[in-house]
Amino acid sequence: MTADFLGQPLHLPCGATLPNRIGKSATQEELATPLGHASPLNVTLYRRWSEGGAGLLISGDVMVDYSHRERPGNIVIDDNGGMAELREWAAAGQAAGNHLWMQINQPGRQTPIDVQEHPMAPSANREGLPAEGFGMPRAMTGAEIEDLIGRFGKVAAIARETGFTGVQLHAAHGFMASSFLSPLCNTRDDEWGGSLENRARFLIESLRAIRRAVGPDFPVSVKMNSADFHKGGFDMDQSMAVIEMLNAENLDLLEISGGNYDAPAMIGAMGGDQPLARQKAERTLRREAYFMEYARRVRPVANMPLMITGGFRTLDAMNGALAENATDVVGLARPFCASTDFPAKLLRGEIGEVPMIEETMLLDREAYIGQLDDREFNLLESNHQLAWMYVQLTNLGEGKEIDWELTLEKAPQAFADLENAREAARREARGELEHAQ
Repeated sequence: MTADFLGQPLHLPCGATLPNRIGKSATQEELATPLGHASPLNVTLYRRWSEGGAGLLISGDVMVDYSHRERPGNIVIDDNGGMAELREWAAAGQAAGNHLWMQINQPGRQTPIDVQEHPMAPSANREGLPAEGFGMPRAMTGAEIEDLIGRFGKVAAIARETGFTGVQLHAAHGFMASSFLSPLCNTRDDEWGGSLENRARFLIESLRAIRRAVGPDFPVSVKMNSADFHKGGFDMDQSMAVIEMLNAENLDLLEISGGNYDAPAMIGAMGGDQPLARQKAERTLRREAYFMEYARRVRPVANMPLMITGGFRTLDAMNGALAENATDVVGLARPFCASTDFPAKLLRGEIGEVPMIEETMLLDREAYIGQLDDREFNLLESNHQLAWMYVQLTNLGEGKEIDWELTLEKAPQAFADLENAREAARREARGELEHAQ
């Protein structure tokens, strides 16, 4: 068991070099201070990840507008200070000589209703949004679109100034840049909507603003979905067409996320009389097989280096994908919430697979028979897993180890307790700020 391909450096078009091919995709850590600054927990967590051996760490998404945040614990860069904290975070996250890139985002219509009752979006529609938690979006004016493009460039410049070694624009998962691409979300009839070329204009212009802000020798990346998996939405053929447009934009890395194909419902229910260990192994093989197929389809289209994220769990599959040039970086996210040093163990050949939260942290399906159908149960289990991961990221940020005694059933309450304590701290901080003003 060796990691020959996984351990090779990657030379990027801008001249920078990643020390190996393991990439931590963005994870939302929920650890910012009440003012939206990087906290000591961010610093500790990213130092541990840096020392864990991955060649590339991509941060949780940093917001460019305090009035449009995805979650209360987001780090925000919006004329609200925090530069010293950003520098400390950047230094800690590359302590072992790896790269740390800042992911830049604006959630658009996925801004929660308790942050914005009517968030900015390409168009005023709720197509594809959950029934609760989000208000009716309002269509952006042309001036607001231009302002947001400028904000992306400004934050990218701050990332470079404060010591990050690259930036990534988040254009996946239904956030602002992603929703501009979707014909369901974007029903505009001006230069920002309609044809795919017009719907991609926001992404392209944002990338150009970022490149102007950071210069030619600084890594610039995009994260984009292969598809949004909504009927009539942004599909795989459109994704391929946008990748061809991105070939002309001097990208250093294109990250393709698998989106919902990582969900159990998308890989088929496993069951019957097979032993549980075999069920898990077959699920893993099927998931990895899907991502290999997609990577092979993208590779001939994309001229820039690729990072394929989602699905990869075994050393053999990772090495195989790299060996045949299907991808240049193997992207992982959930495993980093259960271990800080698995990349180094993979590179040393000490382990043959990464922590599999989606296979080991499971609810008892029998307890929900007659209450939830398969889709509802899968969603419930996924939400419980997310709560479990948020709690573990806090533990890691506090310098603790993973709490394996925390069950999936108890994870939502444990996360709620954390959130309640943080909200109390946020209210206190807001009160002190208002008093000082």
